Amino acid sequence: MRLWRGAGSDEHEARSRRRSTNRNPQLDLLFALCFFSSKLPALTPYPLAISSMLQQRLNYYRRLFPAYLHPRKSQLAFWHDLPEVNERCQPKELGEYYMPFTAKADYPGQYDSAGIPLLDYRGALGLQYNPIAIAQYGLGNYNLFRRTAAPERKQKILAVADWLVAHLEKNAAGLWVWNHHFDWEYRTRLKAPWYSALAQGQGISLLVRAHLETGQIGYLDGAKRAFVTFLTNVDEGGVVHVDENGYTWFEEYIVFPPTHILNGFIWASWGVYDYFLATGDPRAQELFDQAVRTLAANLQRYDAGFWSLYEQSGTWLKMMASPFYHRLHIVQLEVLYRMTGEEIFRHYATRWESYRRSRPKRTVALGYKMIFKLCYY
Repeated sequence: MRLWRGAGSDEHEARSRRRSTNRNPQLDLLFALCFFSSKLPALTPYPLAISSMLQQRLNYYRRLFPAYLHPRKSQLAFWHDLPEVNERCQPKELGEYYMPFTAKADYPGQYDSAGIPLLDYRGALGLQYNPIAIAQYGLGNYNLFRRTAAPERKQKILAVADWLVAHLEKNAAGLWVWNHHFDWEYRTRLKAPWYSALAQGQGISLLVRAHLETGQIGYLDGAKRAFVTFLTNVDEGGVVHVDENGYTWFEEYIVFPPTHILNGFIWASWGVYDYFLATGDPRAQELFDQAVRTLAANLQRYDAGFWSLYEQSGTWLKMMASPFYHRLHIVQLEVLYRMTGEEIFRHYATRWESYRRSRPKRTVALGYKMIFKLCYY
């Protein structure tokens, strides 16, 4: 089965080594602090703009600080599990999902009357349905069902699959998407309803597995409807952006200019891959091959020389991944290596793991992350 044709790994590895030579992250951090400080006086002539900006920041921090101070009572109780490779997964066949998600399968938070998890975003947002979280909850239960055949696990999988089918909605372009029905503070505020390649991909991953277990055609039909967004550019209501170099990206957040969030792109690509395994659709096979080419050619752009980047922010100060997302990147690259056999993914997984084990690099990365949030959020 053809899924990847090679991308010149040696050239990319040599380029990444050249880019990271003689980097001084501590000095970079000092420059960032100076830059941020220099911007503060320039804001003073605009009191109304400052007032609006401060109010937005205040609302953001009112939600953010309680979530981090009491993570077990917030949405972080769901998201921040330990990223791991699912060693039971066989990447060439549709079976257990590529990461275990076992902690998510037993999410200790709130549920609705149908057993669908609700995330507590605190502040004004409160309890919300998040289609990404719902799909991951279902995938975690699917893994456990495959191991135990426990009927309660299957019941949870099907509850999620039914919810996903029922909550596919047409966007303004007439494409079927899973919407988030709450605003989200990104650098460009995401106004409800908004959709995401990440939700599309993981919803597909759950639905094709529900179809595999039950044979119910409605689940496969839902996956087919959602897959159309991967055939469509973001300008036409889809989730795909093709850059000036011809590389294909699946966008977690539909914003302009696109930011190419790394974890969301990779997870979305797994949904495309799963759709190919379930249907044999050659369009899905080609899309996954394009995603692999994009990653192989652009991974060096996510390597800061001491940490991985969360996204291609397009800003002077780069957005470092949090410790959680840095570890997630490593796991995702390990999975991609198993899927494709492409050495560049193993190279960066090993490289970024060495960054993670370095306390000075972790400290500098956290400082960068904090300053970025203060400057741009």
